[in-house]
Amino acid sequence: MPVISFANAKGGAGKTTAALLLATEIADRRKTVTLVDADPQKWLSKWAELPNVNPRISVVSVTSASSIIGQIQDASTTSDYVIVDLEGTENLLVANAISMSDLVIVPIQGSAMDARGGSKILALVRKLQKIVHHDIQHCVLLTRTTAVVTTRAMRAVQEHLAAIGVETLMTPLVERAAFRDLFDFGGSLSQLANHPVSNLENAKENATMYVAEVLGRLETVTSRNRWYQKQKAAS
Repeated sequence: MPVISFANAKGGAGKTTAALLLATEIADRRKTVTLVDADPQKWLSKWAELPNVNPRISVVSVTSASSIIGQIQDASTTSDYVIVDLEGTENLLVANAISMSDLVIVPIQGSAMDARGGSKILALVRKLQKIVHHDIQHCVLLTRTTAVVTTRAMRAVQEHLAAIGVETLMTPLVERAAFRDLFDFGGSLSQLANHPVSNLENAKENATMYVAEVLGRLETVTSRNRWYQKQKAAS
């Protein structure tokens, strides 16, 4: 089953939020998801203790660089999707998870610091591709953007990524209170209607577009991988 990892060498880039939104939206579409919580902060594990968690979502907490490989493999046999939230550093655990991923998403805010943290992960992906001898599909997700204004810093990040040939998702994740509220109330965006959440419909629309784009990209990746596997088997 597809493995999607979220990584940025700088903390606070919005990767856990992006991972949770993807998982909850997929589960709402009646697919099973295993969230692999490899972030030392364990926000996903804490979210799983809150009410209204979709039974189609399970959360596995990672304890070591050696255990994450087996945990991802086990999750791949039982769930439709495996989503990995990696810690904000560059180490063996992160490298092991990335090497097993069908798609690596690097969340980056519109700031130079986030761009540098993301660049470390992108460099790691390129290095791992040479080691494992196959392409590791990856892209950048712009996060915590404003709904109205594209800042000068954000434009600079977009231009820098385009210049170095890094693909960026067309849909950024806008800064929304509803996304943060998931970690207070639990469940998914569709279950926040009973809570005092502002701009919920706008948050739902943003999440739906983001998830649709990720799943579309993932389908392209998995189709390409199946083609390569057939070619390899035939040779």
